[in-house]
Amino acid sequence: MADFEHEDLSGSRFSFVDLRRSVFRDTDFFGTVMRGVELVDVTVDGEVQNLVINGVDVAPLIEAELDRRDPDRPRMRPTDPAGFREAWDIVERLWAGTVERARKLPEDQLHVSVEGEWSFIETLRHLAFASESWVHRAILGDPSPWHPLSLPWDGMPDTPGVPRDRTVRPTLDEVLALRHDRMATVRGVIDGLTDESLAADTTPVEGAGWPPPQAFPVRKCLSIVLNEEWQHRLYAERDLDVLFAR
Repeated sequence: MADFEHEDLSGSRFSFVDLRRSVFRDTDFFGTVMRGVELVDVTVDGEVQNLVINGVDVAPLIEAELDRRDPDRPRMRPTDPAGFREAWDIVERLWAGTVERARKLPEDQLHVSVEGEWSFIETLRHLAFASESWVHRAILGDPSPWHPLSLPWDGMPDTPGVPRDRTVRPTLDEVLALRHDRMATVRGVIDGLTDESLAADTTPVEGAGWPPPQAFPVRKCLSIVLNEEWQHRLYAERDLDVLFAR
């Protein structure tokens, strides 16, 4: 077994290589070409675009099937203020159910990592970070909005002023207090949206942090938050299934 972390292997060639039972996390496969491969019993979770398998672009097929399975999913791609308000209603409703389910486990289980993924508590901490970054910082202009419990993604470089404490073990209620405060701010921004404000760009903030100090479309910022909320709830539910099965 070999471990490759924070390695740049772009442009590499692999021929007659055995990659069975390998695990790839936060790995960029942009522009990768695979020929003569055997993909059997493979699981892929992530952003999939322009994925051509045996001459067929399967990405649209995957998106259509995921939308078919869950009618709420297409609503995470809103185009107007009313659509964003509906999407956030869905986020609040679904996460309320997930948190209620998580409370049925002993609290120590909410700090357990399933197959190296974030624990339930860490997931909530990361979503606080996402809201702080894309709404508090990018849209509202707070250059340093992060709470000490907030958690950036693992691959983010250490940045002055941005917390990253993986050892702290806050209670669920402590994390939910932070989470609900951040969600309330997002709700306020979305409730106040107009066609004009949704079409506008943010004003760049100064100082190190995430996102970088540049202008972003407000629509993009809010869409990123919706995507984070949607995807991480799916991951949380997946891992709760494992914890309950144990």
